[in-house]
Amino acid sequence: MSRNKWLAALVIVSVLAIAFFWGGNYPKKETLPAPSEALEAAETQSAQPDQTEPSSKPESGTPAPTGTADPAETVKPTGSPAEETVKPTASPADDIPPQGQTETKPEQTPAEGGGKAAATEAPTEAPTKAPTKAPTKAPVKATSKPVQAKPETGKDKYQTEPVPEGKPKPVEWQDATIDKSEKLTVTLSVRADTILSNMDLFDEDKLEVLPKDGIIYKTQKVTFYEGESVFDVLLREMKKSKIHMEFEMTPVYNSNYIEGIHNIYEFDCGELSGWMYKVNGWFPNYGSSRYMLKDGDVIDWVYTCDLGRDVGGDNAAGAKP
Repeated sequence: MSRNKWLAALVIVSVLAIAFFWGGNYPKKETLPAPSEALEAAETQSAQPDQTEPSSKPESGTPAPTGTADPAETVKPTGSPAEETVKPTASPADDIPPQGQTETKPEQTPAEGGGKAAATEAPTEAPTKAPTKAPTKAPVKATSKPVQAKPETGKDKYQTEPVPEGKPKPVEWQDATIDKSEKLTVTLSVRADTILSNMDLFDEDKLEVLPKDGIIYKTQKVTFYEGESVFDVLLREMKKSKIHMEFEMTPVYNSNYIEGIHNIYEFDCGELSGWMYKVNGWFPNYGSSRYMLKDGDVIDWVYTCDLGRDVGGDNAAGAKP
């Protein structure tokens, strides 16, 4: 009898122990949510705050996360393709123009969206700035029309003062007719001996080209043709003697201006220096291209260091030789 009681008591204790462990606070494995159910619950919860945000549910074929991790961590797995497809973001480098180039694409608005697709749209053509209107007034050229002098000044259209009575008047070289049927004779000389008295003013770099006596072309008779000018004779004889000569046509005076002979130029002996000419002892008040020669004339080319005063030609100092 006592044995049966002990067996009954042992059975009761066993039942109570099983009931205690079976129905108490011991966690049951089967009560944990399945991974797929946890993922769906997390997606539903994340979609509720913003209904406009694209779904982050993984595409079909993406392996579901395994294990017993916290369901909140399975909503957007780090580095998964689902996260990259949620909201594409343009790289900052796509919206920055290369250095040294001008930004030509229009500024994007939120409606246009971002990303490379929007950044590569055709740029709007920038408005072209209208070119500045060129001045319509043409510059005045001395070679077009000589300055017309006022009648009351007494000068001709080439700025020539009235010629003294008894002296030859200028003849325009373009109107002259050269007659080579007969050779005529004139006397010609070229000298710069006035420089010898003004060596303190003379350019030291030109000492080697200055003759010791100042005579560049000794006085001698030369031939010419009717209709030729003082300039024509000088040019031909300098070429024949291989003597340097530089000149320039001055349209306003309608005559060639002699700048240098034998490498001695104007201003080489001071600010008032330069070449002048005289015919039969007279310094004409017009250029050498306008003086038409006659048989027997005497031509002298002289270098002045004082605007003609040192050679007796101060009255013609305003004329271009």
